[in-house]
Amino acid sequence: MPPTTSHLLRRLIVSKCYRTIKLKKKQHIAWITLDRPDKLNAINAVMLQELSEALDTIEDANARCVIITGKGEKAFSAGADLTELQKLTPETASEFSMKGQQVFTKLETFSKPVVAAINGYALGGGLELALACDFRIAADSAELGCPEIKLGLIPAWGGTQRLPRTVGLSNAKQLIMLGDRVQADEALMMGLVDKVVPQKELEDETRALAQRLCERQPAALKHAKRATNSGTKASFDSGLKKERDFFALLFAAKDTIKKIEAFGSQRNKKEGDC
Repeated sequence: MPPTTSHLLRRLIVSKCYRTIKLKKKQHIAWITLDRPDKLNAINAVMLQELSEALDTIEDANARCVIITGKGEKAFSAGADLTELQKLTPETASEFSMKGQQVFTKLETFSKPVVAAINGYALGGGLELALACDFRIAADSAELGCPEIKLGLIPAWGGTQRLPRTVGLSNAKQLIMLGDRVQADEALMMGLVDKVVPQKELEDETRALAQRLCERQPAALKHAKRATNSGTKASFDSGLKKERDFFALLFAAKDTIKKIEAFGSQRNKKEGDC
């Protein structure tokens, strides 16, 4: 008997090779693991492309829910890869910003619910990735923040738009304009995450939520997600355009690259990409 379409799609998920992520499917749940632990799962151009491709694969499969996490217990993602930031100009910075915006918006508008299992640092672009998910469960050891301001930059992958919509304008300004990190419990209090659990229970708790979502009618979930998202996005596209323009403009400042390089040189002592 020839393999069914669903069997072929499951085989595709298992067999497809990626350089920066891992993709697997268990029952109706697709797991995406950011797989650059030596770089604190920092997000580079390859990872952005592979995340987009993984979503395409999952879209065609019979998965009903997606979980995104980071490899290891140290980091969900410490943010954008500093080695790529150091090479940006005002022109290429705009392209870099747009690519991340496109992938994270694709994630946010994905037809299936997406849960972020925040297993460690979620900083800068890593937090922006989590913000594009529908639900966020954090390990009690997690730290979250937007350190870009310390580099003379701003969030560039939707953070200036999604964060205020998630935690309110005042909390968002504190996170973005001061650049301080918050512990998991504080993130829970401000609504940045939905639940905090012990590190060892994170996978089970996330799976339990995903399984509950899988029990809901897929079409109803899809439209519920679209309807609730649309209620907060009246001027979202214009906000992204402003974010992209301001991010690119900041690369015209003479000391921006120097700050990025200095920040990178301290990574062996202090964790945290943007």
